[in-house]
Amino acid sequence: MRPVSVWQWSPWGLLLCLLCSSCLGSPSPSTGPEKKAGSQGLRFRLAGFPRKPYEGRVEIQRAGEWGTICDDDFTLQAAHVLCRELGFTEATGWTHSAKYGPGTGRIWLDNLSCSGTEQRVTECASRGWGNSDCTHDEDAGVICKDQRLPGFSDSNVIEVEHHLQVEEVRIRPAVGWGRRPLPVTEGLVEVRLPDGWSQVCDKGWSAHNSHVVCGMLGFPSEKRVNAAFYRLLAQRQQHSFGLHGVACVGTEAHLSLCSLEFYRANDTARCPGGAPAVVSCVPGPLYAASSGQKKQQQSKPQGEARVRLKGGAHPGEGRVEVLKASTWGTVCDRKWDLHAASVVCRELGFGSAREALSGARMGQGMGAIHLSEVRCSGQELSLWKCPHKNITAEDCSHSQDAGVRCNLPYTGAETRETWYWDSGNITEVVMSGVRCTGTELSLDQCAHHGTHITCKRTGTRFTAGVICSETASDLLLHSALVQETAYIEDRPLHMLYCAAEENCLASSARSANWPYGHRRLLRFSSQIHNLGRADFRPKAGRHSWVWHECHGHYHSMDIFTHYDILTPNGTKVAEGHKASFCLEDTECQEDVSKRYECANFGEQGITVGCWDLYRHDIDCQWIDITDVKPGNYILQVVINPNFEVAESDFTNNAMKCNCKYDGHRIWVHNCHIGDAFSEEANRRFERYPGQTSNQII
Repeated sequence: MRPVSVWQWSPWGLLLCLLCSSCLGSPSPSTGPEKKAGSQGLRFRLAGFPRKPYEGRVEIQRAGEWGTICDDDFTLQAAHVLCRELGFTEATGWTHSAKYGPGTGRIWLDNLSCSGTEQRVTECASRGWGNSDCTHDEDAGVICKDQRLPGFSDSNVIEVEHHLQVEEVRIRPAVGWGRRPLPVTEGLVEVRLPDGWSQVCDKGWSAHNSHVVCGMLGFPSEKRVNAAFYRLLAQRQQHSFGLHGVACVGTEAHLSLCSLEFYRANDTARCPGGAPAVVSCVPGPLYAASSGQKKQQQSKPQGEARVRLKGGAHPGEGRVEVLKASTWGTVCDRKWDLHAASVVCRELGFGSAREALSGARMGQGMGAIHLSEVRCSGQELSLWKCPHKNITAEDCSHSQDAGVRCNLPYTGAETRETWYWDSGNITEVVMSGVRCTGTELSLDQCAHHGTHITCKRTGTRFTAGVICSETASDLLLHSALVQETAYIEDRPLHMLYCAAEENCLASSARSANWPYGHRRLLRFSSQIHNLGRADFRPKAGRHSWVWHECHGHYHSMDIFTHYDILTPNGTKVAEGHKASFCLEDTECQEDVSKRYECANFGEQGITVGCWDLYRHDIDCQWIDITDVKPGNYILQVVINPNFEVAESDFTNNAMKCNCKYDGHRIWVHNCHIGDAFSEEANRRFERYPGQTSNQII
C-alpha cells in the first residue's frame, strides 16, 4: 500500500534539521504572485509514501496523462521551480532514486536544468517532453518549505488520498514501561493510527517483519523472543488491535511499504486466537544498552571494518568509504539507492537507511573511488557482497560521492537546541576536566574529574558553552604535493630576520652568529583543501587579527599548522609551525566561485570545494633541520592542531611521510593522510626500518 498522505518519522529516529533558505542560497520568487495553478496546460502533484504534505515524488499531468521526472542532473534550483509550481515559496531539498517509491506511466522530463529563477518549469532546459532513458527507480522528489505562496489556487495541485496509514512505529515494553533503560530493544510492536496507538496481530508475523521494524528503530538485526512468556502475558491484558496480515520481504525501509491490512471500525472479532506482535532487536556496538550485551559483543572476534562513514555531523551519517587494497576510497553514486544504503547502515551497527545521498551531500573525498553502480538486494551482510562495478578514472568524480543517513535508536541524549544564557546566576559547577574523543553519545561518557571539581568559581569567565551546527568544514592536506616539492635549502641568516621574529627557526638559531652563517631548511608546498560542508573561517574576527610589521601582513590564527620531524619511535627532533597569515581561496573546483581573498584586508577563509596553497618558497613554509643528524625519519604535518576551529572530522588532519636524510640530501616518500590506509598498512608504516640505500622502491 502506498497511499498519499501525511507521514511523520518516529521520534526514535534522528532529528533532521532542514537548513534555512538563506543557507541553501535559494532564489527569491517574484513578489506578489498572481493566483495561478502551475504552468499552462500542466497539473502538478506530490505523491509517494511515506511523506509529509510538502514533500514527495513530483508528478506532472500533460495531455491528460500523469508522469514523473527523472533525477538525472536534477538540482536544488529545479526543486525551487517545481515547489513554486506546487504553490510553495521555495524548496529546502530534493531526493533521488525514487525515495518516495517508483511512479507509474510516462517519465515526462529528463536532464532537467533550471537556474532557479524561472517562473514555469517549461522555461527550464531538458531533453524534451517524454524523451527519457530512465526508469521509475530514478524518479525525483522535492522537499518544499512549508509555506504557501499568497493567493495560490491549489485546486489542481497535491491530490491527497485519505486512507488509513502507519504514521509511526514504536516498541513498548510489556512490563516496566517507563522504567526500562534506553534504548528500548524488546516489546510489543505498536503503530500510531489517526485514532491513537494500536497493536499488531501476530498471526503470520515473520522474522522479515521484525527485521523491518528493528531497522526503522535504529537496530541492525533482530533475535527470537520468548513467545510462550508473551502469550501468557497477553492473556492477562486487554489489547487494541489496528493492524493484521503484515507480510514484509525484509528489505523495506518502512513498515508501511509492506503488505498489510487495517481492521475496519465495525470489525468486532479482532485477531481471534492471536496475540500482539512482539520483536526483540539487537543494538549495534555503539548502543549496547547493558554491560552484558557489551561483553557479549566484545567477545566476538572482529577484524578491521571495510566500510566507514566520514564527514557527518551525527552518528550514522556521512560519506561512504570502503577499504580496498589497504587504502580507503569512496563510492560513486550511480545507481545508489536505499537498499545499498541500508546494507551500509546495518553493517556499521545502525538501523536501515533513512536516506541514500548522492552528489557528495556529505562532502567530497580525496584519493581513490573504489566502487560504482552498486546494486544491493538489501539482504546482503556487507556492501562488498553486492554486485558492483570497479571504477576507472573516467567513470566518476568525487562530486558524485555517495552518502547515507541511517535510522538511529532513541537514547534521549540528542542535543535538540542551542541555548544562550547569562551564567551570572550560576551557583554551582558540576563538572571539570572534560576530555572527549568525539564519539561519545553524552557528556557523562567523557573522561572528567568526577567529584573532584577543580574549577570552584562560577560566572561567565569560568563556565563552558557551545554553539551547535549541522555542518562544518573538513580540511585535508594534499599529501602527494608535499612529496613532490620537498627539498633542502641552506638559507643565509641575513635573510631570516623576519622568520626569526615569528619563531620559524629552531631554538639554536638564537645563539647563531647573526648575520653570518646559514640555517638548513626542509622546504615543501602545502595545499590545504576544504572538503567539508561549511567554509573554514578563522576563530577570531578581523578586529583581533595581529599585524606583523616585518612581513607586512595580518595573522588570523597564531598556529594553523604544525610541522615535525620524528624518529621512527615518535621522538620529535625538529619542528616548525605556520601561522595563518593569509587564508584564502587560491583555486577552486570548476563549479565553485572564490569567496575569500587576503588583499586589502579582505575576509579570510577557505570555501567548500576550494584550496589554499602555501608555496614552498615563502617564509616559514619549512622545518629548520640544521641540528638534525643523518638518519631515517617521519615527516608529520598537522592542520588545525589545537582544534581551534570546528571540523566534521579531525582524524584526517595529520599527514605523514617516510624520509631519509644523509646529511646532504633528503628523500621524502610514502606520504599519506593519517586515516587513508588500513590499520595493518599503518602498522607497517610505523615499523618502517628506514632505507638502506638512496633508492626508493
